[in-house]
Amino acid sequence: MIEYIYFEEDIEEHPRTQEFFRRFPKATKIPCKHYKEVFNPRGQSFRLQKKNPALILAKQNGKKIHPIPASYGIGGSQNFYFSHLLNCLYDCRYCFLQGMFPSAHYVLFVNFEDFKAEIKKKHDELGEEPSWFFSGYDCDSLALESLTGFAQEFIPFFRELPNSWLELRTKSIASQVLERTDPLDNAVVAFSFTPEEISQQLEHKVPSVQSRIKAMEKLAALGWKIGLRIDPIIDCVDFDARYAKLFNQLIAALPAHSLHSVSLGAFRMPTGFFRSIQKLYPKEPLFSGKLEKKDGSISYRAEIERERISTCRSLLLSHIPIEKLFLCDSVEIK
Repeated sequence: MIEYIYFEEDIEEHPRTQEFFRRFPKATKIPCKHYKEVFNPRGQSFRLQKKNPALILAKQNGKKIHPIPASYGIGGSQNFYFSHLLNCLYDCRYCFLQGMFPSAHYVLFVNFEDFKAEIKKKHDELGEEPSWFFSGYDCDSLALESLTGFAQEFIPFFRELPNSWLELRTKSIASQVLERTDPLDNAVVAFSFTPEEISQQLEHKVPSVQSRIKAMEKLAALGWKIGLRIDPIIDCVDFDARYAKLFNQLIAALPAHSLHSVSLGAFRMPTGFFRSIQKLYPKEPLFSGKLEKKDGSISYRAEIERERISTCRSLLLSHIPIEKLFLCDSVEIK
């Protein structure tokens, strides 16, 4: 239930803003000049706000799509991300958002039409060259779909852009909008996973691994392309057995033709974000592991990172062809 809605005065009359006012008539509505007046002040309690986040309605006036390194993609050379929403329903201990953002409130940019225009412009500039647009960087692509209507808006839009691909990255089982929509040929529904024991310890409010597998199976049966995102890889006892079990579960649940790609990502976080999260959870065992600072980031020691990624790679290649596996990582694996 949304109890407080902050809104930028300039978008008060925007149709999407007015829709939220109608949907939440009992919510306290508070105008502001710019969302950062509410979202950015120092000294806010992320943990307290996380219990009952407010909704901030805003307009994204700046650049709306941003390039990402090709090495972090899934096969394309033109890779971009965009964020219609800031912050996430879930509460994963390793999530960089709680170190990057001073507030746990949700910021929804209501000007979807401007995002579409910028994506369309990039699509037209690239012509026949395929491009990828990743939507789950600053949020979960589907977890708040019932609130935002994001996928419902953007799936039909991407249906008209055959050379542009959309990745919906999620830990959610809220897949109803996809279930009642014809599969989109140029879309991948990418589910993120860690082994069940790690998920239970670190991925608070996230549906169980088995629940996500069932949602994934259902979408695959309906014809959607599925991605598996093993990110971040978490060092743990019985690492090989736990990750082998997870991979066996995931691959067994998917017909080979439904699996679009699998990516592996190491645990890595900018040092400033990491220090902020440490202050939120000073007793969290995850942050007292075998970590090191390197090039402005905190990650596992190079030898541990290399070994864990190599293990995952070997385990996965016993199930899938190498052309479907992508390493979103800078460590050289031999």
